Amino acid sequence: MTNEQLYDRLSAFVSDNKRALFDRLAPQRTRHITVVLEDIYQAHNASAVVRTADLLGIQDMHIIENRNKYTVNPDVTLGSSKWVDMHRYREATGNTMRCVRKLKEQGYRIVVTSPHAPEVTPATIALDRPMAFCFGTELTGASEELMANADMQLRIPMYGFTESYNISVSAAIVLYTVMERLRNSTVPWQLPHEQLLDLKLAWARKVVHSAAHLEAHFRAGEMREQG
Repeated sequence: MTNEQLYDRLSAFVSDNKRALFDRLAPQRTRHITVVLEDIYQAHNASAVVRTADLLGIQDMHIIENRNKYTVNPDVTLGSSKWVDMHRYREATGNTMRCVRKLKEQGYRIVVTSPHAPEVTPATIALDRPMAFCFGTELTGASEELMANADMQLRIPMYGFTESYNISVSAAIVLYTVMERLRNSTVPWQLPHEQLLDLKLAWARKVVHSAAHLEAHFRAGEMREQG
């Protein structure tokens, strides 16, 4: 049974309204842009970035937990964490480099925000390659290890006396600006057909009660028919 066939069967147990949302929102999701959070420890900041990613159609987030455990506040996320895929790196050591290597292997350019970066900004950064935008801890920013292994740094323009934006505000400014530019560009940012089907199937599994049991039933029925 293909994922397309499985989704057709499973989606019969999804409400008409939710199924219509899947059809409308899945084509608006992207993996051309992803988000990396390194050692974020304030739950409201972590939650705000998840919500921003969901609202902008960014499907994946990468969470590095070297010293601080990543937690979300459901009053802030408002359910958005259910629809965004979070990839966690939380082994005893080496989480930052594990994340960086994985993303580079997948073709991402590692971009770290820094108030001391040169002229590249969210409004001018090239959109042609997939990019992973990295945001560091609230007090000290990205680690030296992450900065040293980044492909480039990006600066958010500021015109006040303080040196930096709040982490959740930084993420919102960067991601909104880049996603608006991307949607108005000719860059192929949308998910390919196979990934689109996989995503809708994953969403259906999250809302259908006993989805695993139903899938097993569908597959068993198919085997009986083929036998």
